[in-house]
Amino acid sequence: MSATGVETVTVEREIAHPAGRIWRALTQPHLIAEWLMANDFVPQVGHRFGLNAEWGDLACEVIEVEPERTLAYTWTGLGLDSVVTWTLTPSATGTHLKMVQTGFLPEQKLAYHGARAGWPRYLDRLEAVLAALD
Repeated sequence: MSATGVETVTVEREIAHPAGRIWRALTQPHLIAEWLMANDFVPQVGHRFGLNAEWGDLACEVIEVEPERTLAYTWTGLGLDSVVTWTLTPSATGTHLKMVQTGFLPEQKLAYHGARAGWPRYLDRLEAVLAALD
């Protein structure tokens, strides 16, 4: 836990695909729906979009877009007000992908532990989507 009590979930992976392919899966709505949730995402700063799952709906807003490098958006819902940031860094084997979700307050242990368990599964699904792309 940080000094402020706010928790962060970080998941990092080396992915054997170029950043451009990963960027497509992070920013194209039909691909996002395959590995994360149904959505109306547009990679444009200020765009408000929803993520919809059987367990609830999230209200999000794009806050940073640097194509094939950085994508950040708010992730708000079910009492959680957080930010998800994706960082893509070219590596010798493809791309180092880092996902950071920050904003879990001490009383939000259920959401924090759910995110810690859920993000690795979402990244597994992301990798499956990447493997199937042309």
